[in-house]
Amino acid sequence: MNTSRLAVPIHCLAGDFRRALTAANDLGVGGIEIDGRHGMDLLALTDTGIRQIRKWLDDAGLRVAAVSFFTRGGYADEDRLEARVQATKRALGQAQRLGASVLLGRIGEIPPAEEAKACQLLVDVLADIGRTGQQVGATFCAEAGRASPEDLLRLLAAIPAGSLQVDLVTGALLVHGHDPTAAAESLAADLGYFHATDALPGAFAGHGRAVPLGSGQVDLPPVLATLDERGYRGWIGLESVTATRPADAVAELSAAIEWMSRL
Repeated sequence: MNTSRLAVPIHCLAGDFRRALTAANDLGVGGIEIDGRHGMDLLALTDTGIRQIRKWLDDAGLRVAAVSFFTRGGYADEDRLEARVQATKRALGQAQRLGASVLLGRIGEIPPAEEAKACQLLVDVLADIGRTGQQVGATFCAEAGRASPEDLLRLLAAIPAGSLQVDLVTGALLVHGHDPTAAAESLAADLGYFHATDALPGAFAGHGRAVPLGSGQVDLPPVLATLDERGYRGWIGLESVTATRPADAVAELSAAIEWMSRL
């Protein structure tokens, strides 16, 4: 596999952003993921700050593959919903200015189809966010893992085309009782990002745990083959799931990259 398509989370590699970029460059990947809530205060970035970050990226030969912006509540939760929506819209613009075409997030609980009012609220909110994304040039990309592929397909059919894309997270899919290969087949047409992650299932859906890539029960080659057949040529994100120190995160990601390069 061409490692230039791989992207790693930047916040775990070093306490300083520039040192983290050096570490990412040393890993041989082409992109980084920025955590817009905990790794960096995305909404507080000024024009000067964004220009400086983009210069550092150019100097390191790296691109921002994606920015994540995980809100505390979901988009069908009416409590503080307007503030959540406005923050997400601002985050879309900031992500685009950093060079990313997707903003990764979680929709939260997707109401069942029979709860018509709650479903319509979620559809309206995502369509509103989608219009902003089309204006600024970045798309909101919802995690498939916690949200089931079936529920996401139902949402995608209800909102205007191009309003929402999917982030396929293989480890999360396994943990929540979904088949990653089947999810890839059904969601490939709406895929905006892909996370190659591993996990061990638990006794019940949602009770498994993430593990380093290659050490769990995710059968990744069929997923990659499916996405290749369906024409996905985008980024492949990796994660550090066990490391508590930057040096350990670098080692875990290096092993994941080596494992991916053999596929």
